[in-house]
Amino acid sequence: MSFREQFWRRPQNLWLRKALFQIHLWTGIAVGLYVIAISVSGSALFFRSKILEMAPGRRVVAGSGPLLTKDELRAAALKAYPGYQIGNVWQGSIPGQEVEIWLSRGSREKKRIFDPYTGKDLGESVPYSLQALTWLLDLHVNLLAGPKGKIINGVGAILLTLLALTGAVIWWPGVKNWRRSLTVNPKAGWKRINWELHSAFGFWTFAFLFMWSLTGVYLVFPTPFQTTIQRFLPLDYYKLVADDSQRAVVVPIMPVADEGNRPARKRRRPVFHYSAGDKIIRAFYSLHFGNFAGLGTRIVWALFGLTPMVLFLTGAIMWWNRVLSREARRLRRGAETAVPA
Repeated sequence: MSFREQFWRRPQNLWLRKALFQIHLWTGIAVGLYVIAISVSGSALFFRSKILEMAPGRRVVAGSGPLLTKDELRAAALKAYPGYQIGNVWQGSIPGQEVEIWLSRGSREKKRIFDPYTGKDLGESVPYSLQALTWLLDLHVNLLAGPKGKIINGVGAILLTLLALTGAVIWWPGVKNWRRSLTVNPKAGWKRINWELHSAFGFWTFAFLFMWSLTGVYLVFPTPFQTTIQRFLPLDYYKLVADDSQRAVVVPIMPVADEGNRPARKRRRPVFHYSAGDKIIRAFYSLHFGNFAGLGTRIVWALFGLTPMVLFLTGAIMWWNRVLSREARRLRRGAETAVPA
């Protein structure tokens, strides 16, 4: 039986499939925690714009009498936080608006808002919802580790791409059994259900997982993608130029706006014309962030964004059952002590 026929009918015995299975297994184990962090933070960030819209702005305090001076506000802040030093005092242009004061003591910083009439501490200047959003964004982009974390994130995206591709190959069960790998039999044992969940989820979410991992690689390492695209299609907005060290770097240049012969009152929203290559790159951003449509698309993106975590958890359970469980260890010990006939 030729390689092609064996892959088509009985791929389980192919050495290539076995090798890809090991790559898939150990890559999945290596990026497990990374997958969970990226999945949860990414799904939450799909609603970032809605959270920002709901964030409260500076309020006008309901008070009476004279407003406190900056010196009086500083004194009130130091009384509330002894041992701190005053950094900036931000007063709005509207009388009675909340005042933001920055304080510091060593490496600790506080950003608080105060009543402009009484000097009372009114709480954090940045709502906790926005602080959580900023933390999630830093986790998703930089893994809470700054520029080095962003590079690690790009490497993780490369491993996720490898995980998706190897998973697509080893998913194929043969021409007679492929339909069974699309669904889950709820009447089977829990180990079989776990395996079928992993297989079915992997098939139905492959396009999303591959798209997010590949575009994630682009967001960290854009130059190779844009160099390749520019060889075949022109780039007008995402220009590749040489910096002082003669390396190719990406410099976004705003495309020319087409004002046309529209009336003057309609010229406030110019229409930009992007080249074919620019449209491909813009599609990377749109697909990764799900911002090409409304709230319904963001909800779908958020739900599918959690599926990599499901795949990791079901895969980890399979690995535990096969390698680390008590039954698996007992079978290995029996095989090691068995005397050949």
